[in-house]
Amino acid sequence: MIIVAATFFTLLLVGVPIGFVLGIAGAIGLFMIGGDNFLMMAPKRFFDGLNLFTFMAMPFFILAGEIMNRAGMTMKLANFADSLVGYMRGGLAHSNMLASVLFAGMTGAAVSDAAAFGNTLVPAMTKQGYSRPFACAVTAAGSIIGPTIPPSNLMVIYGSLAGVSIAGLFAAGILPGILICLTCMALIVALGRRLGLPKAEGGPKLTEIIKAFKGSFLALLMPLIILGGILGGIVTPTEAAAIAVAYALFVGLIIERTITVNDIFQMLIRTSRITGVVFLIIASASILSWWMTFMQIPQQLAAFFLSLSDNPLVIKALILTFLLAIGMFMDINAALIILTPMLGTLTTAIGMHPVHAGVMIILTLNISLMTPPVGACIFVLSSVTGEKIEKISAALWPFIIAEVSVLVLITYWTDLAMFFPKLLLDL
Repeated sequence: MIIVAATFFTLLLVGVPIGFVLGIAGAIGLFMIGGDNFLMMAPKRFFDGLNLFTFMAMPFFILAGEIMNRAGMTMKLANFADSLVGYMRGGLAHSNMLASVLFAGMTGAAVSDAAAFGNTLVPAMTKQGYSRPFACAVTAAGSIIGPTIPPSNLMVIYGSLAGVSIAGLFAAGILPGILICLTCMALIVALGRRLGLPKAEGGPKLTEIIKAFKGSFLALLMPLIILGGILGGIVTPTEAAAIAVAYALFVGLIIERTITVNDIFQMLIRTSRITGVVFLIIASASILSWWMTFMQIPQQLAAFFLSLSDNPLVIKALILTFLLAIGMFMDINAALIILTPMLGTLTTAIGMHPVHAGVMIILTLNISLMTPPVGACIFVLSSVTGEKIEKISAALWPFIIAEVSVLVLITYWTDLAMFFPKLLLDL
């Protein structure tokens, strides 16, 4: 166990890609417990780690988001959001946050949100007088709504690995995503006067709202198609993802006519690259996960936490602290795959509902997407806008504290977390 852990952290520290780190550490673990005979299991575990039908939903959701973004739907959603809340002090910051909620229903990926709005809304905000670090911080804070509100690639991964209802996880993600948006908007209001955020003249105009709604109507339909199909029991998440791609292509090619054949080729390449990276991590992590299961590490970790306290409230606090710390230094896909068996055992031991536990774990790891030193959204925004990572991180702390507050509320108020799963799916 010491050798495997040392190998893992050494390779990680010297900069080896996480997909290779997981595979190498797992292969060494297999060799240590059974020599060549166990090492021969590595290729089979690598393949079996991806041999789940539900994983097919991920590339479809990614491609659907790419198509809608390329079709110009991102800015139409932003314009609709701006027509609703743009009149407030810090109006464009509010619009950014609300647009993240709308955009989340198309992509399910925080990095896509950060890249899309980093290219569009951040320049618009700086042009209106917002500081660029603050504009980037608002965009990063809103971007984690993407993998919280369904569809969510992380929920697909967790549900597939843990055997938890993906539809239930999707339903459980709706309220946390909305609460994050409202909490961050309240924070923007609180910071408005102190930071001197711009304020538009006049109030909301019904004619502008109707015009913006008409322009974004086709984009707003996509979340309804995805969620309505899944939660209504009409289609599986994978089938809903495929339907979303077909709908996005129909909008982009036939109605909007903003997508060319060459665009489709480029989007397929980008989707393949993103999917390939995630799938490599999943496949490699399955080798390490099998070794950890064989060594009974999930049971040992659960026993360790329970030895510290037998109070479920304390155990939940320890889990949140542990995940926030892990997320600061590890890719969240890898962290989710490795830790799912361990935390599943632990949360079951303290009596948490599997769906409640899943949304708690996923939301915690989502927050780590905007925490230094390896928060993916921070790096994307720095790359897209040219702003320094340190300045973005400094501006982000109020938003991190606000979103951790929502996380604590969701963790300890079970009925709040399970409201939509019980209402829509009777879980």
